Amino acid sequence: MNSNPYIQFVYALVFCFISADESVYAVEDYSMVRKNMVQLIKYDVQSTRDYLDKDKLNAKVLKVLETVPRHEFVPESQIPYAYENRPLPIGHGQTISQPYIVAIMTDLLQLSPDSRVLELGTGSGYQAAVLSGLVKEVYSIEIVEPLGIAAQKRLQKLGYGNVTVKIGDGYYGWEEHAPFDAIIVTAAASHIPPPLVEQLKAGGRMMVPVGSFFVTQQLLLVHKQTDGKLINRQILPVRFVPVTGDH
Repeated sequence: MNSNPYIQFVYALVFCFISADESVYAVEDYSMVRKNMVQLIKYDVQSTRDYLDKDKLNAKVLKVLETVPRHEFVPESQIPYAYENRPLPIGHGQTISQPYIVAIMTDLLQLSPDSRVLELGTGSGYQAAVLSGLVKEVYSIEIVEPLGIAAQKRLQKLGYGNVTVKIGDGYYGWEEHAPFDAIIVTAAASHIPPPLVEQLKAGGRMMVPVGSFFVTQQLLLVHKQTDGKLINRQILPVRFVPVTGDH
């Protein structure tokens, strides 16, 4: 753990959670626990406002988080913890990201209803479902075949019809559907993949955690200028599972 007290503080926020009342999860209506989850996200945003350079998130992002059924995107054994503000295991060594992280990554992309977004690392499909309610099209790539197949079926079943999933190495992007207005990477890379930079529109934004699994990773906001130059901004120290693939 980094000895810097500010870094430790942010890590504590990223991994903090409030235990769910199991009696709440005994009912089928999850709307109240989703609202509670969003309140926790708001609290964490306030606590990290100096890192985010903002003290509240876009209302549309928070509204979508109140509607997406996170319990549908975790294994049955994890359902009692689905709305806690922390990451959860989804099998194959992968996790579903903490709601706070999903919220800030989504918000900082500054999406619009006509945006076309590329996601690297479909996982269980939760991040794609959140994006689905905010943009025109989502293209998501998952390298772990069982996860990708299951996520595609899950998203179709739940009605997220504007999400397209494929099995493959997301490092190389999805040139067929490029360029993209925004790109979101949900696993840590050692560097910003050049193919993704090429496939990002001028003026577009990318959220990507950079660093190895064994050292502090930084969540980067990458803004591609009209002349093709990149402006990178460090947002938070984070901990993501590493990107995998032949590269």
